[in-house]
Amino acid sequence: MPLPTDLAEAHVLILRQREELAAAEARASGAEAMIAHMKLVIAKLRREQYGQSSERGRQVLDQLELQLEELEAETSENAVTAEEKTADTDVKSFTRRRPVRAPLPAHLPRERVVVPAPCACPLCGGRLAKLGEDITETLEVVPRQWKVIQTVREKFTCRSCEKITQPPAPFHAIARARAGANLLAMILYAKFGQHQPLNRQSDVYAREGIELDVSTLADWVGACSATLAPLVELIRRHVLAADRIHGDDTTVPVLAKNKTVTGRLWTYVRDDRPFGGNDPPAAMFFYSRDRGGEHPRRHLSGWTGTLQADAYAGFGELYEAKRSPQPITEAACWAHGRRKFFVLADLRQAPLAIEAVRRIDKIFAAEREINGAVPNQRHAVRQERIKPLVVALESWMRTERARLSRHTDTAKAIDYMLKRWPAFTRFLDDGRICLSNNAAERALRGIAIGRRAWLFAGSDRGGERAAAMFTLIETAKLNSVDPQAWLADVLRRINDHPATKLHELLPWHWKQSEPQPAAA
Repeated sequence: MPLPTDLAEAHVLILRQREELAAAEARASGAEAMIAHMKLVIAKLRREQYGQSSERGRQVLDQLELQLEELEAETSENAVTAEEKTADTDVKSFTRRRPVRAPLPAHLPRERVVVPAPCACPLCGGRLAKLGEDITETLEVVPRQWKVIQTVREKFTCRSCEKITQPPAPFHAIARARAGANLLAMILYAKFGQHQPLNRQSDVYAREGIELDVSTLADWVGACSATLAPLVELIRRHVLAADRIHGDDTTVPVLAKNKTVTGRLWTYVRDDRPFGGNDPPAAMFFYSRDRGGEHPRRHLSGWTGTLQADAYAGFGELYEAKRSPQPITEAACWAHGRRKFFVLADLRQAPLAIEAVRRIDKIFAAEREINGAVPNQRHAVRQERIKPLVVALESWMRTERARLSRHTDTAKAIDYMLKRWPAFTRFLDDGRICLSNNAAERALRGIAIGRRAWLFAGSDRGGERAAAMFTLIETAKLNSVDPQAWLADVLRRINDHPATKLHELLPWHWKQSEPQPAAA
């Protein structure tokens, strides 16, 4: 293009080029903003699909622990190799200082293996007298042993009346089944506690020389579920007797015709330990084919109290004034509110999100100091120390929100809390309410991890059965009871136990009566 010779034409050309450059810069800026927005959306989706559920640096912590594990293994391997290379030389290799090892558990049985001593002095042939002994302890494990128990009932005949006498047959966990209580408990806990599907268990047993096909194992699981159903009902009644519970749900794939559908496992947890309550903790689970609001209404029908949960819309009708017999009180979860800011602070280093996380963390830090205290003490501390922090946070969020567009992610995170502010601040006036809903999330954590192993529930009935078994296993864990040992003892006793004393088999009562391990 020839350059203009006239000065006015040159000015017009320069202005036109400046306008085109400005338009190009505006398009580039818009494209960069769109790229940044898409990167944030992709990062958030990846975080939701693959990220960790905790905001306290669990991902970084896991990576550091893995690096530490590899470093320890590498150092130990190098030390052994160096010792082997210098074994035949006079040069001593560097010896790594190892941490002091704790003694092995005292309750484990001890097996003495005495190294034979010489009968005479190896130097002069003189007679030896015992001076003492040195003992080195090594932790060892005995592989799983299978055995067949033969229950013998002898028959006797009376010489006088010729009547036959025989002891009655013992009760079995499953009628007409050749499975002991320990075996059944192991299968149940492996399937629902360690998330090992029955087909994998069958393969493991076959390698150990025991042929148990999947159909047999499935029959045993179904029979045990029916036998343990009364305990599941007792646990659910105990949970619903509380004035405050935690609620949450998670997805569970369910096998359908030529595909899988997304079902739901719901949990409601009673845990009074944060406010010094004496009632034992427990968790109940329910299964549903979808996430409709009618399911929590059915689960909590007739119950009134305080429900700590996230902002799931299906809980909304539980809080309405027209609910019969009366509305449930809503208590929001601060961990959910914090998580929305944390994602923005972690992915985009947004200054407002970072400031929000800092302010909320101060509230959590003050709350941790009164965890386990009685309600009156918690209420007093919250009014004196935590309420000013909450008031300052609300004022700051409302000020910053007025400056933000409603389309920004930070504004959406602020709106999530401000629209539910009465539910978020309800803990300030009730010492029994917790700051977060982590109790329910912890109850669902094993399911979220385990479904990668068992892939899907086989049917709706299978989902209901899983919910019942999760109720038993999670309640045992909450009471610091070994679920497998408890299930074995309950299966051994329940058919011969009076129905009026069935509560004695619940985990918190069983814990008080279980025998303590004794040293050999």
